[in-house]
Amino acid sequence: MEVATSFLSRRQRFERVGSTNDVVRGWLAEGTPEVCVAIADEQTAGRGRNGRTWIAPPTASLLLSLGFRPTWLAPDRVWQLAATASLAMAEAAELSAALIDRSIRLKWPNDLVVADGAAVRKLGGVLGETDGLGSDDPRVVVGIGLNADWRAVDFPVELEPTMTSLRALAGDRPIGVGALADAFLARLETRIDVLRRRRFDAVEWADRQVTTGRDIDLVRPDETVERVVARGVDPVTGALIVAGQGSPDDERSVVVGEIRHVRLGGM
Repeated sequence: MEVATSFLSRRQRFERVGSTNDVVRGWLAEGTPEVCVAIADEQTAGRGRNGRTWIAPPTASLLLSLGFRPTWLAPDRVWQLAATASLAMAEAAELSAALIDRSIRLKWPNDLVVADGAAVRKLGGVLGETDGLGSDDPRVVVGIGLNADWRAVDFPVELEPTMTSLRALAGDRPIGVGALADAFLARLETRIDVLRRRRFDAVEWADRQVTTGRDIDLVRPDETVERVVARGVDPVTGALIVAGQGSPDDERSVVVGEIRHVRLGGM
């Protein structure tokens, strides 16, 4: 079904696709205006950051991609689109599972997680992809996969210690994926309207970061690992601010392209 609203130029749901990111990228290439969204019950070629595979049973997760043409946003601020979508999804997920405010945290750079003390479990992930930044036709695709109505007893054995779902967090109460999508898009509309007016919710984005104050491992593309302390995030550049364990006053910024993975200490 294809639906257009005042906020969405196109909204279409698919039972099965390869990747919603690829669907939306194709729409943008064809000239579809922002904001467009593709939602799928199942993806056969879903992906995460650095080419990782996103796997979920049919209808158990909310799988969607958003398409933007952010001529209204400076190229060095385009990262705020994915950050804003993450905040909208965190709010919608808390509502859908009847969780307390800020139960859902963000793990820099692109995960939605739930923390219980030192233990952190992944709830979802965000993948941003861009084309033509700095040109007169910038295109941005933001894909989100969130474990929604996935029963804990059905979690893959190898992932069970590090993952969770809204259904598991809600005490095995069923989660309506369609209602979750509607709640997300309603919150996204409000947040994008604010972002269009050059106001990014840096306070909440920083407050939800689960990495801040923790020992973390920065895993580089060549698989070398550096143990550092995460001090916070930079609301202007989107970078992670870290300090060496032996030199706590020597802070520096780490951008997404420098690392392959951020691993929380002890995990």
